[in-house]
Amino acid sequence: MYKLVHQHLGASWPGSRQNRPMMHPERRRLLTQFNCKAPVTIASLKSFEEESSIRLPDDYKSFLQEANGGEGLIGEAYAVLWPIEYLITANKDYEVAEYAPGLFLFGTDGGGEAFAFDMRLDAKPIVAVPFVGMELKAIRALGPSFDEFLNVLYRGEVLYGKERERA
Repeated sequence: MYKLVHQHLGASWPGSRQNRPMMHPERRRLLTQFNCKAPVTIASLKSFEEESSIRLPDDYKSFLQEANGGEGLIGEAYAVLWPIEYLITANKDYEVAEYAPGLFLFGTDGGGEAFAFDMRLDAKPIVAVPFVGMELKAIRALGPSFDEFLNVLYRGEVLYGKERERA
């Protein structure tokens, strides 16, 4: 998995904590240890949605306009959030339409699980799905929205595929 992601993305990330664009204050707090890539333009987002026929959640589009993916720690959890240019390729490469129809992968925990939007529901909640044994009955809810997903990772409520109890 690591090789596949880095083969498409390159091992270096041009965005850095020091060069980060203006970001929503709450996201900035959550992503202090996360290496962000340069943001996408509104035109790029519109083009992606038109060409792919995929309507991304508004809070995720807002995030992409601040950081086009990246990798690093979000609180206690490690995450790789893929840039918009890689999303269609990743979903095809992992054969998501065959094994977990209705999910749209956008990143990974850097190990055995992918992060995905559940596109079968209007709200498009975030779920985790294993790369090996990918199927809809194996998904776990991670949050009702992208921003809440970031908070769940930050609080360490989901680590290594196991839910932690809140302290």
